[in-house]
Amino acid sequence: MKIDRAAVKEARKRFERILEAQLGRVERLKEAPEWIDYRGLRPLRIGIIGGDGIGPVITREAQRVLETILKPELEKGAVRFRFIEGLTIENRAAVHQAIPDQVREEIKRCPVLLKGPTTTPRKGDPEPNIESANVALRKELDLFANVRPVRVPELGIDWTFFRENTEGAYMLGSDGFLVTDDLALDFKVITGPGSERIIRLAFEYARKNRRQRITAVSKANVIKTTDGLFLDTFFRIAAEYPEIEADDWYIDIMTAKLLDPNRRAGFQVFVLPNLYGDILTDEAAQIQGGVGTAGSANIGRRSAMFEAIHGSAPRMVKEGRERFADPFSMIRAAAMLLAQIGYPDRAKKLEMALDICGQYEKRLTVTGRPGGATTREITDYLLETLIDSELEEKWRRW
Repeated sequence: MKIDRAAVKEARKRFERILEAQLGRVERLKEAPEWIDYRGLRPLRIGIIGGDGIGPVITREAQRVLETILKPELEKGAVRFRFIEGLTIENRAAVHQAIPDQVREEIKRCPVLLKGPTTTPRKGDPEPNIESANVALRKELDLFANVRPVRVPELGIDWTFFRENTEGAYMLGSDGFLVTDDLALDFKVITGPGSERIIRLAFEYARKNRRQRITAVSKANVIKTTDGLFLDTFFRIAAEYPEIEADDWYIDIMTAKLLDPNRRAGFQVFVLPNLYGDILTDEAAQIQGGVGTAGSANIGRRSAMFEAIHGSAPRMVKEGRERFADPFSMIRAAAMLLAQIGYPDRAKKLEMALDICGQYEKRLTVTGRPGGATTREITDYLLETLIDSELEEKWRRW
């Protein structure tokens, strides 16, 4: 058997660099900064990033909703929007950077971001092999918690997912390499400090919101070392919250149980590594009405970013259908933004309006195609519902 020793030697060098970088990161994680207090920031700068594909269309509508809800604060100068351009696939490909330097500097001036979807090149695409802008932003700003709520009251579903954002299978997505033409390696990274902070945040959320159950999702029976560390950390922290039931499920059977009407209503809070969270929350959003209906928050100690959970839908743009894109995912993200910066009552009203328009009343037909409602018409319907004096009564009735 012939082994390419030169290839092994080169791979060893590359792996050593990865190890050194990750060990340094672990040490930095242990020096966590204090949590930011958004109420003390005046003016509070909210960065608006359109992204690409359908991103600019749906982000513009979410911005319009925020302008309506935050009108008093905008008029007083307590809140200011900062429009950040350049986070497009064309610009990123031209400079071969996940986040172009000029865009990065603009982003760092805003502790809160509302971000539209961005395109990530796949293998074989004409664009260069650049990292996902989302992954890069999460790492750059240390947005370690991806929080995704899914609620379908008529099915008894009220789930909140805490997906670890900065580790797991996506951590080194652009650092894998071909050892030889026949051997490709990618890497999965789980750390103790990284696991602890997302798990503890999930338990603190459950305690604050009087949730009785947290479920960890892993594949620790097969991926024993990385997923094993995550699960061990989960049960160690669970012992500090005896009033909360803590259990764990494997990712494969968990995808089935979300569809099981006899079991799914019993789940409340989930905490899980990156890839599993990406898969499971898309499935959960589909139960709610599709990925176009679900928003997400990316939370760090010093920054927060809010976005749709779906991608940039370049096919819609290619076919000239972007003006029919459903903006509700971005607008749900805007509701989460409002709650994060200190306006929970306004966030709740917006969520009520979204529920009425998207799940209960549904006066408009949303198809993503000609013949269905346009993006602007959908937002107009939402804003009309939001100012309805019977909003809360309608929501309670349903």
